[in-house]
Amino acid sequence: MLKIWGRRNSINVQKVMWTVHELGLAHTRIDAGLQYGVVNESVYRAMNPNGRVPTIDDDGFVLWESNAVVRYLVARYGPDILGAPDARSHALADSWTDWTTTVLAPPMTTLFWGLIRTPQEKRDNNAIEAARQQMELAVAILDGRLARAAFVGGDRLTFGDIPAGCFIHRWKELPIDRGVHQNVERWYANLSSRPAYQSQVMLPLS
Repeated sequence: MLKIWGRRNSINVQKVMWTVHELGLAHTRIDAGLQYGVVNESVYRAMNPNGRVPTIDDDGFVLWESNAVVRYLVARYGPDILGAPDARSHALADSWTDWTTTVLAPPMTTLFWGLIRTPQEKRDNNAIEAARQQMELAVAILDGRLARAAFVGGDRLTFGDIPAGCFIHRWKELPIDRGVHQNVERWYANLSSRPAYQSQVMLPLS
């Protein structure tokens, strides 16, 4: 059976758990990271030398890095469910997966840690505001893509929507000012109607 190490409030674990639930895979999840520890234990470090989450063990095949895990699970268990229908759609989904890591994630990380995991008296408000503005620019880029297609890879949900979908939920839940991004709103409403997204991503921020 598929084993997954990671805590539910980790955005990288949420990517994997959303994928697992979309694919209907039998699995076991073990809490790890932050208050749960585990990640610095020698057994865990032998699987994942970075000491981060998530890590999976799929019948003896160990893999880490959330985007790689999502791609692997889709390729092995759900190419007809979350895979792209052709090479060009796959490349688009792949590019938006990488874009999320390089463009969307950095300002979102600053916002999340600054507003959720840092006491108010210790916050760097200038950094938070700069990150909010960067996030607006990033979401505008995503909105432009979604003006041309229902999902980032084309006309149906693929693995490419999963990383961005996790980050956009956090963005929507943060106590910040947000611009109007109609295409992102439509896409987010679509994601929010999916049971797997509701149960694995739409969680209280902590």
